[in-house]
Formats: sequence, C-alpha cells, structure tokens
Amino acid sequence: MQVADALRDDIRKMKPGEKLPSQRELMDRFGYASQTIQNGLAALRTEGLIVSAGNLGNFVSDGSTPGSNVRDDIKEIRSQLKTLTERLEALESRSAPGGA
Repeated sequence: MQVADALRDDIRKMKPGEKLPSQRELMDRFGYASQTIQNGLAALRTEGLIVSAGNLGNFVSDGSTPGSNVRDDIKEIRSQLKTLTERLEALESRSAPGGA
C-alpha cells in the first residue's frame, strides 16, 4: 500500500499517457521486492489510475479505461492473500522455538 500511496502522489502530478518508472526503477526507489511493487501497481490498475501496456510499461490513465472486472479483482485479492500468508509464515517461523 505504501508503494501505491506514493505513486498516487506522483500520478497526480503527471499527465494522462505519461509512462511510470519501470518495475526495476520502482524496486530501487522503494527497496521492495518485485512482488510488492507488482501489488502496488495492481492496486493502481484496479483503481483505474494506470493502464498496463505489457512489456511497454505502465502509463497514467486518461480516465476512459473502465476499471477491472471481477476476475481481475479476485486475482488481485488472491495475490495479496498469498503475499500476506507468506509473510505470516515467515514471522511465525521466527517466533517458534528454535526459529531464527
């Protein structure tokens, strides 16, 4: 959510059609893993703030693109649940006796 929040601020200053930084650039900027960046971008796509053009990157939406459909929403929720589950498992393993 921090990635999405920061990018929302950036998007407010950008014009429709402007390209967002690459995923690699965002990873360097925020210091987060690829999946975390992808989750932030997915949230912005769901909100209709950006559109993805595949290998060309992500661009500021002009507002004419409709929001995602239900399948995309479910896919995003599943992705976020998976990430949260992995983080929870890592935390639990650290707190277990003999954990790191």
